[in-house]
Amino acid sequence: MGKEPLWVPSGEVVEKANMTAFMRFVNEKYGRSFSSYRELYDWSVESISDFWAAVWDFCGIVASKPYEEVVDDPYRMPGAKWFQGARLNFAENLLRYRDDRVAIVFVGEQEQRRIITYRELYSLVGKISRALRELGVKAGDRVVGYMPNMIETVAFMLGATSIGAIWSSCAADMGPEAVYDRFGQVEPKVMITADGYFYKGKMFNTFANAVKLASRMPSLERVVVAKYSGADVDLSRLPNAVTFYEFVGKEDADPVFEQLPFDHPVYIMFSSGTTGKPKCMVQSAGGVLINHLKELKIHSDLRREDRIFYITTCSWMMWNWLVSSLGVGATVVLYDGNPLYPDPYAMWRMVDREGITIFGLSASYINALRKEGVSPGKECSLETLRQISQTGSALSADGFRYVYSDIKSDLHFNSISGGTDINGCFAIGSPIQPVYAGELQGPGLGMKVKAYDENGNPVWDREGELVCEAAAPSMPLYFWNDPEGKKYREAYFEYFPGKNVWRHGDYVIFHSDTGGITFLGRSDSVLKPSGVRIGTAEIYNQVENIPEIADSLAIGQQWEGDQRIILFVKMKEGYKLTDEVKAKIRKVLRENASPRHVPAKIIEVPDIPYTRNMKKVESAVTNIIHGRPVTNLEALVNPECLDYFKDHPELKS
Repeated sequence: MGKEPLWVPSGEVVEKANMTAFMRFVNEKYGRSFSSYRELYDWSVESISDFWAAVWDFCGIVASKPYEEVVDDPYRMPGAKWFQGARLNFAENLLRYRDDRVAIVFVGEQEQRRIITYRELYSLVGKISRALRELGVKAGDRVVGYMPNMIETVAFMLGATSIGAIWSSCAADMGPEAVYDRFGQVEPKVMITADGYFYKGKMFNTFANAVKLASRMPSLERVVVAKYSGADVDLSRLPNAVTFYEFVGKEDADPVFEQLPFDHPVYIMFSSGTTGKPKCMVQSAGGVLINHLKELKIHSDLRREDRIFYITTCSWMMWNWLVSSLGVGATVVLYDGNPLYPDPYAMWRMVDREGITIFGLSASYINALRKEGVSPGKECSLETLRQISQTGSALSADGFRYVYSDIKSDLHFNSISGGTDINGCFAIGSPIQPVYAGELQGPGLGMKVKAYDENGNPVWDREGELVCEAAAPSMPLYFWNDPEGKKYREAYFEYFPGKNVWRHGDYVIFHSDTGGITFLGRSDSVLKPSGVRIGTAEIYNQVENIPEIADSLAIGQQWEGDQRIILFVKMKEGYKLTDEVKAKIRKVLRENASPRHVPAKIIEVPDIPYTRNMKKVESAVTNIIHGRPVTNLEALVNPECLDYFKDHPELKS
């Protein structure tokens, strides 16, 4: 008996879908007769150049000079060259609309609300761009944001990228140590920050954090401070600081969009810092742009009349993804605060109030609603809502069913998965296909993904490692401060010897009956509680400075449809893990890293496993607590200590 779909798109939905329009476009352009997603997908990974050329045309990439070649060699990874010869500007593509439609709605937790139209956003970006140029910012310089999720954050990114400066951002709730580990590496020239933010009804003054951070970055020539929380700030404590309004000035100015190569850097995104400081992944303007427009317009069916919202902060790649919706001319809704405040219906009331049509959320948010017994569909009308997009971590089949039973029975549930690394998705939905419980609808167009077994052979209907067999435009250009490309190759391309594939670090099952993909969680040591990527090194850097702690090991445990952080600690001789020590660990992590770094459980163990070249072995412990076999025991210097982690009673509650 076959699987029963949770949702099947109506004939009208299929007919109106941008995916259908794209298929017709391809059929006409290349003389094809595709009528299904599977046919279109197979072509997209067999005719890679033709596919991306079609996306360029269909999405209307704005360029002052056309490309000479789509890609030189899509099987050279890393190092494939995309759309050589083209000249374009990232911000210009996101600001192609300059009318009186609403570009951004900002909603704050304390019921603050502001809007900005496309015309006003264009003007504001022009002022920021001029001010940055007057400061001497030029293409390739770094501009960073340590900010709440507000209009000024988006506008500053656009102002920076209009010049060709490279943008990075961290959310205001991150501690200065964690932010310094990121920004300190890229030596920014300008930083925008804010006076504070609100969370769970409390105001947090973050100005002291910004002062501490700026004092450690001699490269900073200007710090711009935006008003949001109303907290008192003394700008004299921060050399070269000005308010946002002083910085932009009063006189209007149109942005001057620097025309740059397709592979000019636009974003530096940060890895999770699993071993040492987070790696800085440099991504290209053209690559991010064309990939985002593919995923937003074609896969997510985004149109000008839509209002799209994602629960995110500007630390997460979903912020970058959401902001690219401006390139489709849609209205972007930004929210800053706790999505469950003052109650679990807060975001759903906002859906009704703002007329949101596409609502993006995480598996952990859905699981939080389920635990509370919340049924948004019963309390709110959700009349405008036609799609829920979900990412962050794997969602269970029951989580899928909950969406249709308790939120809305007739919508496209678009579960997506990819990574910060590619600023996009390897697997994603399609509005012309059915939705099955626990399955992403399929691989993304142009993404040649497979599941490999431990020997590097493709497998179906059983667990395997997610790999990508061909290059895609949004893969990183390089890692910052990695001149030989060694860290980049080690990160993705050396896991399967003799196979030049991108190994992503996810366990997946590719289903032969539906074409769908089930994600089972991480196969590497990156932690993803609530979908937020956290590197274990960020935890170790703080915990191992605590006098009582000799060593530690952090892993992610799959728990109730999400992942929770478990911290194992080895105590120094003469010390025990008391409640006081646990409280100290939590306080240090909360204040110096972020609340998300705080473990769900802290457990004392007599020893921590290490390889012979003295690397902690998070993967072995992760496999043990999930009942998976542990391979490469011979690589461990102390394999006997793994017995401590088996069937530990504290991991069962």
